[in-house]
Amino acid sequence: MEGMDVLADLAEALVEQASDAGSGRALLGIAGVPGAGKSTLAEALVAEVAARRGAGWVAQVPMDGFHLADAQLERIGLRDRKGAPPTFDARGYAALLRRLREDIDRDVYAPGFERALEQPLAGAVVVPAGVRLVVTEGNYLLLEGDWAEARAALDAVWFVEGDDALRRQRLVARHVEFGKSAEHAEAWVAAVDDRNTELVRAAAGGADRVVLAVDDGWVTQSDWP
Repeated sequence: MEGMDVLADLAEALVEQASDAGSGRALLGIAGVPGAGKSTLAEALVAEVAARRGAGWVAQVPMDGFHLADAQLERIGLRDRKGAPPTFDARGYAALLRRLREDIDRDVYAPGFERALEQPLAGAVVVPAGVRLVVTEGNYLLLEGDWAEARAALDAVWFVEGDDALRRQRLVARHVEFGKSAEHAEAWVAAVDDRNTELVRAAAGGADRVVLAVDDGWVTQSDWP
């Protein structure tokens, strides 16, 4: 199946899921290893659903807004592991997801992440009242511990995979774009991102659906050769 056809089918599945929620709100999580294309898929799905039901029907909320600020990472001694599971406010993220499910008649504000500053930004994202579907993406939605609270607040979690060499190239390029030298970026990917990748892949079996990022879009697990 062609990549764009898969996207259309996935979007239609989300519309049906949200419609089945009655007057409530459906929440989809998109997990995956660093650099796999989670945000790209989330953005594409939101655009596809919005084309079907309107922009006020769907919203996107990133997990990245729950990065701990550098001041807190310095305090707890994890500045050199920024992006690892303990460098996020996992329970705060779960609390937001629960609020998004329950508080559907008022605007809900959420933090974003400013890449140029490499810092979270309070109130940068809004989920307007009446939105029926929220798509959220992040590496750790399938992990245990505090992250299990976030998983429990989601209706489903999809897992994104992709070509590993391309994924690492993207990560290095992203780190360079936002201020690291090429040498520092490659060392960071090897020491931090690759370590996080192992944790995330070990939990992938808990996903409700697996989506593979390919050159022309996506394929689902059942379509893989």
